Amino acid sequence: MVLFLLPLLSHSADSDPLQDFCVGNLAASPSLNGFPCKSASSVTSDDFFFDGLSKEGNTNNTFGAVVTPANVLTFPGLNTQGISMNRVDFAPGGVNPPHSHPRSTESGIVIKGKLLVGFVATDDKFYSKVLTRGQMFVIPRGLVHFQQNVGKGKAIAFTAFNSQLPGAVVLPKTIFTANPSIPEDVLTKTFKVEADVIKSIRTKLSS
Repeated sequence: MVLFLLPLLSHSADSDPLQDFCVGNLAASPSLNGFPCKSASSVTSDDFFFDGLSKEGNTNNTFGAVVTPANVLTFPGLNTQGISMNRVDFAPGGVNPPHSHPRSTESGIVIKGKLLVGFVATDDKFYSKVLTRGQMFVIPRGLVHFQQNVGKGKAIAFTAFNSQLPGAVVLPKTIFTANPSIPEDVLTKTFKVEADVIKSIRTKLSS
């Protein structure tokens, strides 16, 4: 009986809520299904609305792209609801570098500009397509993917997740700026380069 139920339980990334809402108390430590609830008496209408995605992000950084998250940490009303969104702004040529979301599938839509969207499956096959305004994409849960602005102007995408906190493993930062650092010998052997190349990448990504 247990084995029969396991596939059914695996369809949602987050557990189902047990009440109408549970606005997260971010001052408390998270539990298995999110943050503890604020007391019902302290919940207001503002807890269910968020305007953070209406604002353009600052793309003046190493990658020329910036993610504005609307997850439980920025929008506590999402607590236990199993959903979240991001706004991604791109400067011309900007890239949301290869990364993965360990706790969620991702879907997205291009709002402005032209984006190359791609992901790599576990058999190392690369899937990609150039998308323009109004076109959608889906990234299967946990797979490494990216978006790059291949148009002449700025670009914007909105992405949605079936988790209130999907997590993000950004490969270049995870590999080269982890704290404590991954041993240099591991990276030189992995990428078949000299130590000075690793040092140079670390310096550029840390600046």
